[in-house]
Amino acid sequence: MSLATETIASLRKKLLAGEITSVQIVDDIAAAIEAKDGQIDAYNNYNIEAAREAAQNADLSLPLGGIPIAIKDNINVIGEPTTCASKFLEGAYNSPYDATVTAKLKAAGAIPLGRTNMDEFAMGSTTENSAIKATKNPHALGHVPGGSSGGSAAVVAADTAIASLGSDTGGSIRQPASHCGVVGLKPSYGRVSRYGLVAFASSLDQIGPMTKSVEDAALILNAISGEDKADSTCLDAEVPDFTANLGEDIAGMKLGVPAEFFGEWLDEGVKANIDAAIKKLEDAGAEIVPISLPSTQYAVATYYIIAPAEASSNLSRFDGVRYGNRADKPENMLDLYRRSREEGFGPEVKRRIILGTYVLSSGYYDAYYTRAQKVRTLIQREFTEAFEKVDAIVTPVCPTAAPEFGQDSDNPLQRYHADICTISANLAGICGISVPCGTVDNATGEKLPVGLQILGPHLGEAAVLKVAANYEKLR
Repeated sequence: MSLATETIASLRKKLLAGEITSVQIVDDIAAAIEAKDGQIDAYNNYNIEAAREAAQNADLSLPLGGIPIAIKDNINVIGEPTTCASKFLEGAYNSPYDATVTAKLKAAGAIPLGRTNMDEFAMGSTTENSAIKATKNPHALGHVPGGSSGGSAAVVAADTAIASLGSDTGGSIRQPASHCGVVGLKPSYGRVSRYGLVAFASSLDQIGPMTKSVEDAALILNAISGEDKADSTCLDAEVPDFTANLGEDIAGMKLGVPAEFFGEWLDEGVKANIDAAIKKLEDAGAEIVPISLPSTQYAVATYYIIAPAEASSNLSRFDGVRYGNRADKPENMLDLYRRSREEGFGPEVKRRIILGTYVLSSGYYDAYYTRAQKVRTLIQREFTEAFEKVDAIVTPVCPTAAPEFGQDSDNPLQRYHADICTISANLAGICGISVPCGTVDNATGEKLPVGLQILGPHLGEAAVLKVAANYEKLR
């Protein structure tokens, strides 16, 4: 069996026992990429020789020593292209530094291997918005892998990576994890440094792991968490060993089930899998507590004011002057700005910049942006009150399984509404995980994965991982 199919935990045991070498892992991943990625299109670039060289010098005494990990193409890796799947940066930018998470992975002994495809500048939920290629779902090639971290989910699901890093602004780790049948963890805001992540919406973005098991997610979270002086929003909070309580049972834990996450919009097949998962948790001794989060109905509208507003500011740095795409023979400075951005950005990015600029403009700032921030506070408050009653919250990740390519492509509002189950966690700054909980059949009988979402309070990753690990064993 290829080593590319195994988990971090199992590979580490074999490495420490001297049964395998890190070079063998890299070689098996290289063979898997060669065999599969031509169909799936999940990698934007990779350097097997550099990874093999790092593997030869791997320090196996470190927590992730000898383990190759793929990294989303908006997280900087020194000397490698960072494209954000955009024409603006493709072929025009090699990172001069490591993101903090990249440096921490290396310090833990991991080997960065490959940059994964994504929706352009992380704006989208299908990876169809990539300007480079459209990544396919490994379980059904006619279906999307989700987004924006679609490539990061697909490489783990296809066994062309052991694990990967993604970023989550409104569900971009959890949703593709659900669609591809892998584990995806969004840490609490401030738990993991954002330094070196190309910003989409700075108050919402967070980096996290995508893995084949809950234990692997905990192992990576151990490595990438912690204070960072380069990121003022990164908290100086204790970093526990997130693997420590994975084996404990959940008897007596209170798990909230919010009615607002189970509306008529929820697909029957998805709901059946979620209901079955909740029943398993109850049978394992957890107390299921009905709760209400009434402001959930405003979450999508709130998010699509705040996130585009921050994006319009963050993406103003892409002007054709300092780096990236530059229009040829501009007539003047204004023409340089206009044409560089027109040629460099794709339709979804332009849509969000225009929307964000509008809600921040004179006469509309208070009507839209200020009001959205007030609603965000209500959402945060409701979660805080809920977590005074329950230890964690369980919900669907997505209203449906992975859609087909082109589905709703002419109706962006429909796609925005599909984020209803994931957006609230980003607005509230809390942690959440998607863990596989079953499948539904598509029209041709292919099995499409479904994910169970487990949400925890701010800095409550240990509880979320404990519930997820228990469910993983039950399933």
